[in-house]
Amino acid sequence: MVVKCFLFLLFFFFLTYAFGAHHARTLDRSSNPNASSILAGIQIPNHSSFDGVSSSSSDCDFSSPEKPETSGDDEFHGTKQSVKLQLKHRSSGQTPMPAKESLFDSAASDVNRIRTLHKRILEKKTRKTILKPKKNDGRRVTATPPPPAAEETYAGKLMGTLKSGVSLGSGEYFMDVFLGTPPKHFSLILDTGSDLNWIQCTPCYDCFEQTGPHYDPTRSSSYRNVTCHDPRCNLVSSPDPPKPCRAEAKSQSCPYFYWYGDSSNTTGDFATETFTVNLTTNVDGRKREHREVEVENVMFGCGHWNRGLFHGAAGLLGLGRGPLSFASQLQSLYGQSFSYCLVDRNSNSSVSSKLIFGEDKDLLNHPELNFTSLIGGKAPVDVFYYVHIKSMIVGGETLDIPEQTWDLSPDGFGGTIIDSGTTLSYFADPAYNIIKKSFMGKVKGYPLVHDFPILEPCYNVSGVADYEKDLPSFSILFDDGAVWNFPVENYFIKLEPEEIVCLAVLGTPRSALSIIGNYQQQNFHIMYDTKKSRLGFAPTRCADV
Repeated sequence: MVVKCFLFLLFFFFLTYAFGAHHARTLDRSSNPNASSILAGIQIPNHSSFDGVSSSSSDCDFSSPEKPETSGDDEFHGTKQSVKLQLKHRSSGQTPMPAKESLFDSAASDVNRIRTLHKRILEKKTRKTILKPKKNDGRRVTATPPPPAAEETYAGKLMGTLKSGVSLGSGEYFMDVFLGTPPKHFSLILDTGSDLNWIQCTPCYDCFEQTGPHYDPTRSSSYRNVTCHDPRCNLVSSPDPPKPCRAEAKSQSCPYFYWYGDSSNTTGDFATETFTVNLTTNVDGRKREHREVEVENVMFGCGHWNRGLFHGAAGLLGLGRGPLSFASQLQSLYGQSFSYCLVDRNSNSSVSSKLIFGEDKDLLNHPELNFTSLIGGKAPVDVFYYVHIKSMIVGGETLDIPEQTWDLSPDGFGGTIIDSGTTLSYFADPAYNIIKKSFMGKVKGYPLVHDFPILEPCYNVSGVADYEKDLPSFSILFDDGAVWNFPVENYFIKLEPEEIVCLAVLGTPRSALSIIGNYQQQNFHIMYDTKKSRLGFAPTRCADV
């Protein structure tokens, strides 16, 4: 009865989205009664590094508790090398959330996230360039130089931890980082769909609940505010109304505002800080040595007003294509590629996922490594990793999906991204309807379950231990000929105790983004290579990487 009540409430929640009861805020906090809907309930406005060590402590510039108005080979000695970080699950001491409830909660978060991705594209399109002056901003506008080349590079791989958020009702993955001097531990959400790194900071005037204490910049000797006169201040959006940058105030901090969707945003001081990671170096090809390495002057947001459903995390680590992301800022040290391998999100908490910066020899030598081209990379879609799909293959049959369904328009509509922060996969209509129809035509011998909300088709597999062999195969065919073949557990999900399996794919309107989410990425080693503009993927038992 409890489960049925939960499903009814969740179904009602989705209906409120469909009728537009849940409205997202726009970046400029204005409402538009003529806004067009791209996804049910998503309102779209109608408009078409590092340098030397810094060891100074600085107070945050926000002094009032008032809220804002809105809320290849590895090479050594002077060349690039790779960094490996461990990604673990939540500690076993926490009570895990049932898989079904976790999935549905993640699906609800996905809807909100898709809304955010659309609006971020529109914001990028409207802004045109990060160097364009903002009205009444008061900032000095100058060309923003790229991060300077690193004075030294590191040989070996950096090791850290990354965890599944399932136990907290999240479909996202969390990365452990050590921030400040002396270093303090924090858990941040890993997100390839955004570029700003940020963390909740004291004084925290309006913050969400997190696990552990907030970051305190006054207790770190390496914290340093980016001033509003600094060219790097132009890399972030200012709060609205903007805070004037006074010519006489040379140390005035750079305020930032970054939004993620309805009621989800962060506002605070733009700053730099030291991130501490663990370096593993191979010695004589066999022995490994470990040491801590301080990565200095990483740009990040010190958030004093933070709202949203971030599931206990302290903030977010951006891995997008923009200049602010952790991946982009590490390029001078580790080159223009990174990869991760996500274990099954319901695996034992002792099992690690991996995040690697730089080229990984084991992955490059994988016999089943395949590549497809990354497209985009320019405004207004310069933050996301786009791939170009041609069609889908179900049960060996290439589906007849109009190719324009997958096109990315010059103004940023449509297209397909790969995203670590979205749980399920979402394909634009009419592709989704064709995919669903094909599965329904090919699955035989299992009763359809019609009254299950959100996901479809669903089948009753009660009493059948090896039902996977009866389900059709599923692959993505890319425009350049690459094919991504998925195991059954990456596109069908079994819900207990009902013994029902459902297709873990949903649809969006035709003009919306298509998204390959982290559920389909499980147990694949995924490589993002921006230098060669390609995405690599290889089937891998990620627990063994």
